[in-house]
Amino acid sequence: MKLLITGTTGFVGHKIMESYAQAAAAPSLRNATQEMIKRMVEESEADVVIHTAAISDIGICQKNPEASYFANVQIPVYLAHACKDRKLICFSSDQVYSACEEEGPYVEEVVKPGNIYAEHKLEMEERVLDLVPSAVMLRAEWMYDYVSKKPNYFLNMIHAKQQAAFSTRQFRGITYLKEVVENMDHVMALPGGAYNFGSETTQSMYEITEQFLDLLGNQVAIQDAPPRHNLWMNCEKARKYGVEFSDVFDGLKRCLRDYERTNKTLREGNSNEK
Repeated sequence: MKLLITGTTGFVGHKIMESYAQAAAAPSLRNATQEMIKRMVEESEADVVIHTAAISDIGICQKNPEASYFANVQIPVYLAHACKDRKLICFSSDQVYSACEEEGPYVEEVVKPGNIYAEHKLEMEERVLDLVPSAVMLRAEWMYDYVSKKPNYFLNMIHAKQQAAFSTRQFRGITYLKEVVENMDHVMALPGGAYNFGSETTQSMYEITEQFLDLLGNQVAIQDAPPRHNLWMNCEKARKYGVEFSDVFDGLKRCLRDYERTNKTLREGNSNEK
């Protein structure tokens, strides 16, 4: 099976690309036209197209909604037109729940976007599924890894020095990127539709952070921040099809073990070179 992956210089796309020998990297879609995307998909002869490219910075999307719309709605729609006979998987976002007033955890039918990025992601889901009902929309959570060019929750806590601030009244999932990649074979077999995708929890971000800092032995003070929107998802729909994640805290523990193992290997390698 041949794969075509967009956004392979990004956090998620790069990791997926590393894991599939039969995957091809799409060129930049920054100024792509519908015809260019159609030609790209046809020439790739891909059976599956995995779309990870996006403008995911909420602040940038708020300041430049036109750029956000082109990247987060128009490009996926172009891909949908080109993928009528192919499996299309698009990464969406848990931000589609950012203005929900219910307590959660949220199922896929309960959505209320609270920012431009979230509005565009939800429109993307709806328009792509209208064109390609077999497409899969993954409402991905805040992801982390121990190898990353950008800050993420795991690295932030590893390197925290003075204090961390999270709310006892904010609930959301955070997900180890390695487990995202491990689930992609199951994702490719999902029926068309939108799916909550990531680790689940019954703990607040304050509680998770308190436990994780204790596990790290990092004596950082935790401040109870003002309440923020919940991005708390029920992932049962995907789990019925074999998509399995550790819960949030077990995922963090797994990443920490991998991180410590990698650092140990690097230290031993450096020692042997001396």
